[in-house]
Amino acid sequence: MAIKPLSKIRNIGIAAHIDAGKTTLTERILFYTGKNYKMGEVHDGTATMDWMIQEQERGITITAAATSCQWSDSAINIIDTPGHVDFTIEVERSLRVLDGMVCVYCAVGGVEPQSETVWDQAERYKVPRIAFVNKMDRIGADFLSVAKEIQTKLHRPTAALQLPIGQESEFRGVVDLISMKAMIWAEVGGNQGQSYSSEEIPGNLIDECLMAREELVEIIANFDDKIGDLYLNGSEITEGDLKNAIRSLTIANKIVPVFCGSAFKNKGIQPLLDGVIAYLPSPEDRGELSGHCVKDNEKIIKRSPSENEPLSGLVFKIASDPFVERISYFRIYSGKMKSGQTLYNPLKQKRERISKILMMHANKRKEVEEASVGDIVALAGLKHTVTGDTLCAENSPIIYDLMNFPDSVISIAIEPKTVDDENKLASVLELLTLEDPTFHYKRNEETGQLLIHGMGELHLDVIVDRLSREFNIGINRGKPQVSYRESISTSSVAESFFDKEIAGRGVYGHCKIEVEPCDYQAGVVFESRIKKKDLPDHFQEAIRKSVLDSAPSGIVIGNRIINVKAILVDAHYKDMESTELAYTIAAAMAFKDACKSARMVIMEPFMTVEVVTPPEYTGDVISDFSSRRGRILSVFTKQGKDHVKAEAPLSGMFGYSTDLRSRTQGRASFSMNFRMYEVLPDNLTSNLLEKRGILPITSLK
Repeated sequence: MAIKPLSKIRNIGIAAHIDAGKTTLTERILFYTGKNYKMGEVHDGTATMDWMIQEQERGITITAAATSCQWSDSAINIIDTPGHVDFTIEVERSLRVLDGMVCVYCAVGGVEPQSETVWDQAERYKVPRIAFVNKMDRIGADFLSVAKEIQTKLHRPTAALQLPIGQESEFRGVVDLISMKAMIWAEVGGNQGQSYSSEEIPGNLIDECLMAREELVEIIANFDDKIGDLYLNGSEITEGDLKNAIRSLTIANKIVPVFCGSAFKNKGIQPLLDGVIAYLPSPEDRGELSGHCVKDNEKIIKRSPSENEPLSGLVFKIASDPFVERISYFRIYSGKMKSGQTLYNPLKQKRERISKILMMHANKRKEVEEASVGDIVALAGLKHTVTGDTLCAENSPIIYDLMNFPDSVISIAIEPKTVDDENKLASVLELLTLEDPTFHYKRNEETGQLLIHGMGELHLDVIVDRLSREFNIGINRGKPQVSYRESISTSSVAESFFDKEIAGRGVYGHCKIEVEPCDYQAGVVFESRIKKKDLPDHFQEAIRKSVLDSAPSGIVIGNRIINVKAILVDAHYKDMESTELAYTIAAAMAFKDACKSARMVIMEPFMTVEVVTPPEYTGDVISDFSSRRGRILSVFTKQGKDHVKAEAPLSGMFGYSTDLRSRTQGRASFSMNFRMYEVLPDNLTSNLLEKRGILPITSLK
């Protein structure tokens, strides 16, 4: 199915801060490439890629949607990603399998908080990027200022490949600084941006464009030896020389080419598509991909992006489908596959039969018989595979690196309205956890409440709405609850023996574990100071696993233990009686006893918050944070608005969106990201324990 040669495929994502115009840009791309016969609009709920009813009603992207189109002689597979922080997992798993990304920035807002989050995610996966400064028609648009801000805030040299012709309401085209030609989009005769004229640069812009091109060449010369030599020798630098150098530097993540336009006004999209083909990598350019040997995780295996290699790829998203129950989005890294073929899941050690191979266009699908390296497809019929799993040929197994999924930070209590609703609820919640790794549910054994956990209030609002509308389940909901963590603030040691007779045979295990505070917010770090000759490896491994398995259940309130280092300092061993089960039990008891005898503390999630507000409301915004136990980090002015950066506990931010709108007459906006867990003050810890009916233990006093 893939177009040959492989160099003609581009797998790209479109990502940005919320309301920067990602989906509008995607709609224009689909229209100009002939994929859609008309443009959809976000504001009236007709955008192709925002197909969920919740997306259409709220005017935001919630789930990453995949599609494909043709431009020139190349195929472009596109994933349109959400911009809201609650759905950042959609960006994370998309970037895991993409070869390039178009970062969209508002020409007025510039680099906004979620822009930085997306950038950091792309850095983690080393995804090459180009930038598109959108909304050049808006009042206050400033292309060069945004290009400079990308460089200073995101720490990557930018190369402006265009200059705008006019700004704000006068924006009508761009100057290509490589060809030194002007591209003008005329708003006459119902033109929807399909055609534009290539003209000479307007006289009033010639000097500015010559200076900008000189700066562009200097930037490229700083990184590319060939361009540097030509520049220093005063030799002619051709368009081909510049394009080749820019492509190489972009793929190497040394520079970011910057384009501009107005997606809503249908200007600047075609040059951006040319830039995607010219500068972003193909699967071939990304080169070999590293994976792990199934039998020896330390051994690295390389796979080339070729049809001649054994089949391998990564499942990066699960989605429910009304026709085939669920589909698995799959990026093929090597080899080729056919419908009906059996693949191997090395993590689950299961065979999976593909009943259908689907090409997706948002929520629409087209069945195909085969797919090959470079393709992004959806597979029907997989039973055991989940997000992040590798699928490969059984005779040549490989495991690609797993994805990072952030912990949920908020929960609410829900209960079904009727017995019928209760019967359906468990299976539907299980399906939703497969779709979204940042969502999970758990029944509180003490209170009997069913809690659903997610990344924010909006995230859980959408889940509850889907339960009602999509799955026809009646739900009553409670107030949001914070997902706390448990930790210790002092060191302690405890030891435990397991010495019993089972089925006429002595069973023995003993270990002594020391716990101490450390900075590891993911959980518990384990260290052994016992030599192999004193305790065999398999018993030490049983102790390690037991300690790590004990962390999620907590000690006091049943929440995960974090920031703790557990050290195995002593263990006794009896040759004929010691068993792994005995050490597992002894280790769990020793670890929990050590934590109880240390000073236990409750940890709460703290968020980084950025509020953008008109200056007249800044004082109210700042004073409000003190009532939420917040801390102001900085205040600065940009484009006539104040940006207030702060940190605050999540428990103090519930309902903040409504409060902020009320305080600022709806003129302020904010974004919020999880930062880290911090110790809950003693008085609030006591209140929390009292509400949960837990008597304060000595170590918490």
